[in-house]
Amino acid sequence: MIDLVLVWVGIIGLGVLIYVILDGFDLGIGILFPFIKDHQERDVMMNTVAPVWDGNETWMVLGGAGLYAAFPLVYSTVLSALYLPITFMVVALIFRGVAFEFRFKATRTKYLWDQAFIWGSILSSFFQGVILGAYIQGIETTNGIYSGGGWDWLTPFSIFSGIGVVAMYATLGCGWLIMKTDAKLQKQMYKFMPKLLIALLLIFAGVSLYTPMTHPEIADRWFSLPNFLYFSPVPVLVLIFVGLILKSCNQKHDSKPFIYTLALVFLAFTGFVISLWPNIIPPSVTIWQAAAPESSLKFTLVGAVILIPIIIAYTFLSYWVFRDKVRVGDEGYH
Repeated sequence: MIDLVLVWVGIIGLGVLIYVILDGFDLGIGILFPFIKDHQERDVMMNTVAPVWDGNETWMVLGGAGLYAAFPLVYSTVLSALYLPITFMVVALIFRGVAFEFRFKATRTKYLWDQAFIWGSILSSFFQGVILGAYIQGIETTNGIYSGGGWDWLTPFSIFSGIGVVAMYATLGCGWLIMKTDAKLQKQMYKFMPKLLIALLLIFAGVSLYTPMTHPEIADRWFSLPNFLYFSPVPVLVLIFVGLILKSCNQKHDSKPFIYTLALVFLAFTGFVISLWPNIIPPSVTIWQAAAPESSLKFTLVGAVILIPIIIAYTFLSYWVFRDKVRVGDEGYH
């Protein structure tokens, strides 16, 4: 008998992971924008994602819709607990999205849209990290209803997590630009990558130390068998992939830095899942307790089985069509 709850966890998890990867390097470009002063190079940076950026948001919608359909208790509880950071994130994403379109049309106000793109990218990334940190810390519920305060999400750990996501997205964006650009801009990204990796390693180490120290239930999960056997390779693999990224940058590979950075993101995601499993509302509500009735899971799964292959197909096609490098002087998508 297939466990539909696990199927839906897999679907939502896949949607979140793909969103983090696709919109991660997209937002990372905006985070790196202040370090590139040349307007033509900034145009190149935006043109690397201009044809595909809005399609990346599909995966966020899929994750949210899947959560509403399969785990309505989680949807209502988490949104009640995190309304403010989610609202801040969405507003920042709106500014970033509008800046994408208006920046190419503007002349006198172009610098304002540059700032909208920069701060929209930084703040949306930061608040995604804040949401992640607040979620890991746990959400206070009473009889399935959120019973905490409106600012419970704002803690040193959630702020640190926000900074961590900004660093991770910047690293992803750097790897993407190495793969999609050449000449002077690519050389600048090769120089940025080691600095970003150092920042990312420090943040990974900080989160890895702070989390078990302040959350005994997560420490028990990490260091108890068999979870310890699953989790112990993660830090070793992180160091291995960091070494591979640095090596590939020194050897001036085009695609390897980005591919290895994707591996780092996947390792961070697996660490997050191992830390919370099987709870979906930390610290105590499991995926089975929060799931919708089986009839609802079956009904919505039919739609997911039809739509997800279509979304994957057009996502792959859009990236395949615009797969070549972008250079200064190219006409661009706009």
